[in-house]
Amino acid sequence: MRLTLSSFGLALLAAVGQMPNVARAAIAPIQAAAQTDKLITSELATPKNADSKSAVDKSGDAKPSSDDYGHKDAAKDSAAKAQSTKTGALSTSFSSTKRADDETFLRRASMDLLGQPPTPAEITRFVLDPSPAKRAELVDRLLAKSAFGENWGRYWRDVIMYRRSEDRALLASPALTQYLTEQFNKDVPWDQVARSFIIATGDVRENGATGLIAAQFGQTAEVTAEVSRIFMGIEIQCANCHNHPTDRWKRTQFHELAAFFPRIAMRPVNKGAMAGQRSFEVAGNDRQRPFAPKNPNLPRGEAEHYMPDLKNPSAKGTLMQPVFFLTGQKLPEGSTDAERRSTIAKWITSKQDPWFAKAFVNRIWAELVGEGFYEPVDDIGPDRDCVAPKTLDYLANQFVQHNYDVKWLFRTIMATAAYQRESRSRHLPGETAFVANCPQRLRGDELFSALMAAVGIQDDRVGRQGGGGMGGRYQPRDLRGMFNAVFGYDPSVRRDEVTGSIPQALLLMNSPQLARAIDGKRTETALGELLATTKSDEAVTTELYLRCLAREPKSSEMDVCLEHVKKTGNRTEAFEDVLWALVNSTEFLHRK
Repeated sequence: MRLTLSSFGLALLAAVGQMPNVARAAIAPIQAAAQTDKLITSELATPKNADSKSAVDKSGDAKPSSDDYGHKDAAKDSAAKAQSTKTGALSTSFSSTKRADDETFLRRASMDLLGQPPTPAEITRFVLDPSPAKRAELVDRLLAKSAFGENWGRYWRDVIMYRRSEDRALLASPALTQYLTEQFNKDVPWDQVARSFIIATGDVRENGATGLIAAQFGQTAEVTAEVSRIFMGIEIQCANCHNHPTDRWKRTQFHELAAFFPRIAMRPVNKGAMAGQRSFEVAGNDRQRPFAPKNPNLPRGEAEHYMPDLKNPSAKGTLMQPVFFLTGQKLPEGSTDAERRSTIAKWITSKQDPWFAKAFVNRIWAELVGEGFYEPVDDIGPDRDCVAPKTLDYLANQFVQHNYDVKWLFRTIMATAAYQRESRSRHLPGETAFVANCPQRLRGDELFSALMAAVGIQDDRVGRQGGGGMGGRYQPRDLRGMFNAVFGYDPSVRRDEVTGSIPQALLLMNSPQLARAIDGKRTETALGELLATTKSDEAVTTELYLRCLAREPKSSEMDVCLEHVKKTGNRTEAFEDVLWALVNSTEFLHRK
């Protein structure tokens, strides 16, 4: 595959085992990783035969394939169809995939954990480090950085806010991001984090834990659906109006779950005369006023939940008792808001609920390895097909045994051969899953940080938290938020469904801000300083590759760049072209 990197018409070729013994502190994750790899191999390494699922569907057409970055490729579709017709199946061996080289692993781990690329100095130190334990030690160092919490705080902010019911919810976004950042950096167990969201009360601008309820603005049905989706990976909202068409969940079960949340109220908060101080608070309303007028734009909470009568919408409906659909556990009618929400939070995060742990493990695995045991990651459950179910069960059980230690899970997955293998496109139906790490398109926040690093601008000069940039009138005006509004996407969707857009291309190709940042004639820019202090064109080219792609250029790439400098006749303009080409490359937009 070739990457189109610049407007000057030249192509630069893209670059595309077993874990060593490590220090005693990393033994537990390494052992769990080894067992994970063993289970995956035993579950998935069975050769496919002509009777198994292949790249051909029932109509005889090949399933869509993709290039090395997950993009649909018609030519490969045809090749896949021809191959499947010839062999009757497509199969890939675990042994056919090499371990990723150190440069690839370093950029992958840095982007996955911190949402930002390594510096040229960090690349050099890591590649030259002879220690067999250096990969595990790197993961430990990255997990200890504050950027870990910032990156994953932004990730979960997007998980919550991309499915918001209205834009007023974005008032909660900064506090939500900050709260999540603190929880991940403190390594607060995931079950505690989940419970804090379910039981939260208070000002949405001050208590970030209110973010999930604020995202649905306290609406009973919406809060119910999101609690199930985010914390158990079960899309039960389809049972709101009818029995679920593809799962076992009944309409009564959805509304029994909704009966835990009817007393949630959203109240306006007067924080002063300044318009920017508008806010709301999440509260529990146990003091019902039977004749109080209802405001559809501001939920005030109801004493009990009633399942609507579909044949007579004006009727009061059927009174529902709070019942947890997975276990049948129930509360009596008349329970307070605090009793309802604290109880369902306890039941959902209980070690007896396997789906709570599976949902988190599946989501993190999909983010790190590139595809999940279940896809999409928020539609799992007993009626869904799972790739390598024994492996997922093992990891989920270990996650529970380690008391929902988030950093333990990251260490374990990143120590597996599945994570550390070289990058390849997503497997076709009929091929073996997890034989390679799949490329991931960078999220908007990650791409922004990578771009700032490439052009030499300190991230903290342009705002570190932001409000998410997810559109709407309440969107913050910081540069990160505006960039994320163009490049951000819902992190719960499958990565092969995330595509580029014209606004994205225009922003990278024609942005005046980017043009100023790569202006080599200005000594205050990183490129200008590099050109002024480095006389060797080879050294400049190497530095730009390290900053942008976290690797040195191949000999063919070096030849292309040096030839362009020579032909252009203007050293500054030529290297502006090279830098522009690199930050517009497919390799830059993805982590491999």
